[in-house]
Amino acid sequence: MAKKKIVVAGGNGFLGSRICKSAAARGWEVVSLSRSGEPIWSSVTSSADAPAWSKSVSWQKADLLKPATYQPMLKDADAVVHSTGILLEADYKGVLTGKESIWSGLSRAFKATKGGSQDPLERGVGEELKAQEKDGQLTYELMNRDSAIALAQEANAQKVPAFVYISAAAGTPILPKRYITTKRDAESTIASSLPKLRSIFIRPGFLYDSSRTFTLPIAFFGGAGSMLNSVLGGRLTALAGAAVEKPLKADLVAEAVVEAIGDDSVKGVITTERIEELANKAWRRGML
Repeated sequence: MAKKKIVVAGGNGFLGSRICKSAAARGWEVVSLSRSGEPIWSSVTSSADAPAWSKSVSWQKADLLKPATYQPMLKDADAVVHSTGILLEADYKGVLTGKESIWSGLSRAFKATKGGSQDPLERGVGEELKAQEKDGQLTYELMNRDSAIALAQEANAQKVPAFVYISAAAGTPILPKRYITTKRDAESTIASSLPKLRSIFIRPGFLYDSSRTFTLPIAFFGGAGSMLNSVLGGRLTALAGAAVEKPLKADLVAEAVVEAIGDDSVKGVITTERIEELANKAWRRGML
């Protein structure tokens, strides 16, 4: 496979860093974009020390809401990955940490809509995304939807052939519905407004890894729920959403993302079964 250049927005995160690792293992040029640059390694791996492969990655600081900070890094890229999103908004986090009252926090968190940025389809190339909530809150609309659309637009303007969006299999009852609807909005807008871009929408369920021990029991019960849902013919999906989707190891999803980038025939929505197929294909390639 020819050497490629990929740019990973959110490359210092739990999944993003593993995408960088997988791409670097293939000898690709890898650029990570994040506000802080290189990861705090103890937060994404089991060690506080930087792994050897990290020296092969260019850890750049950039702000996804300010395209001018990352535009130069997109030049000559073969693919751009959006692995930056939020699971909980500040209101929900405030309730969980006791910093905000249950009623006020949850009533705002579970609002039917919140402000994102200006209309992303009317945003000019390079134009900054402006948060529409009065307090400037980073909402699902802003981070899960608008930042992804803007990154795809900027990639398309630079004639990048492929764009990967890390989406999700489904929502869950404990999260506001807007978590998943904003991801689906991002997918549909990117697909319809940028038809020349080979868009790949990765939809995993819960991600786990032994370096994050708290994820292991969640994955265990999620796996049990997934098996039960399969026995029941998928009837639990409408009720429980991602809670009954098969959990996947983060490294497996990362391998699938890189394999999808390398295969020009892969595009569109990639669900759990296809993620596993792509990861197995990558594993077999590595054994040769």
